[in-house]
Amino acid sequence: MPRAFFLLLGVQSLSTLADNAFLILAIARVMELSGPGWLIPLLKISFTLFYVLLAPFVGPLADAFPKGRVMLLANALKVAAMLLLLSGCDPVLAIGLAGFGSAIYAPAKYGLITEILPARDLVRANGYFESATVCAVIFGTVLGGLLVSPLMPRMGLPFPPLIADMQPTALAAGMLVLLGMNTLAMFLSLAVVDSGARYDPHSIHPKALIKRFVQENGVLWRDALGGLSMSVTTLLWGVGATLQLIVLRWAHEALGLPLAQAAYLQGVTAVGVVVGAVLASRFVGLKQAERLLPVGIVMGLLVPLLLCITNPFTAALLLMLVGALAGFFVVPMNALLQHRGCTLLTAGRSIAVQGFNENGGMLLMLAAYAGAIALDVSLHLLVLGFSVMVTAGMTALLVTQLRLPRLLVAKK
Repeated sequence: MPRAFFLLLGVQSLSTLADNAFLILAIARVMELSGPGWLIPLLKISFTLFYVLLAPFVGPLADAFPKGRVMLLANALKVAAMLLLLSGCDPVLAIGLAGFGSAIYAPAKYGLITEILPARDLVRANGYFESATVCAVIFGTVLGGLLVSPLMPRMGLPFPPLIADMQPTALAAGMLVLLGMNTLAMFLSLAVVDSGARYDPHSIHPKALIKRFVQENGVLWRDALGGLSMSVTTLLWGVGATLQLIVLRWAHEALGLPLAQAAYLQGVTAVGVVVGAVLASRFVGLKQAERLLPVGIVMGLLVPLLLCITNPFTAALLLMLVGALAGFFVVPMNALLQHRGCTLLTAGRSIAVQGFNENGGMLLMLAAYAGAIALDVSLHLLVLGFSVMVTAGMTALLVTQLRLPRLLVAKK
């Protein structure tokens, strides 16, 4: 792998680390403000919303400029989001601005992978990328738990808040840590290599971009392998984002853990994802990706076992196993989707289409979860519902795939 890839990997890891800690910190701030329970999934919705709203525009943006400069802009927005939280802004609005930056960031970072690496290295690169990203998720979640724990020093804000009636916070030290991390990621973005890839210019009129984006969606969905991998990643992203919050709630209600310790337990799932991602990068190629649908079915069947567990150690083992299956399954599917997208479209535009569908699935699932909390649906029913959704969805995709002729991905 070239050195430019590992620099990109480092910037991505630092940014992801801060993003995941930000979510835990924002949840703690909502609890500190005595906000209603449905505000917690709204935090995730606010972060994800711009991935969907900006999808027609971020792909062309990523292709129109050197992708390192796009990443610089995205990280600058995350710095601004942290400053807003420090100023007393509503955490839903602050994390929304961070999501705005992440939406710009996504097609740039993933598009750059396809520009600097040949197709034969994509699964291996995605294994590295997903492993590093999930490690950042693990440590970001753990860091978030640390930043909201009593171990952090209690201190006042370093400057007067912009909002006069700001309620006091015990989280200022954690906010300053994340501000420093996002600032470092912003400056490291300056060193990200320009791949030299350039694309034909197109109209930047919003109507033309939306029309083109709808057409590009159709191209990927109509492609046999592209549509299959898009269906898988869309379903799993939606369910995974919601289960992330369900695990926090389950750890609190079933195991009696506070938010900081529940965040540590949630990070165990990501450890499993790393193991699965490493195994996939070692043993699975693009041609084998479409054969992994049964792994998704098994993963869905394991989730309800959470309801039978009463101690953290057993819970950690189960969550690690579920994470390992997810990593082994999703990494090749993601690589397949990236390869088909880059072949049929351009790097930035294909990632924008992918992000639109995956984050659209997340928004729908999170909105359903917020509604379920408002309606006081039991945790047991929620866990069973999401398990049925994964199992049934993967079974339907497997049946559809078996009816199609075997398709092989040509090597470049």
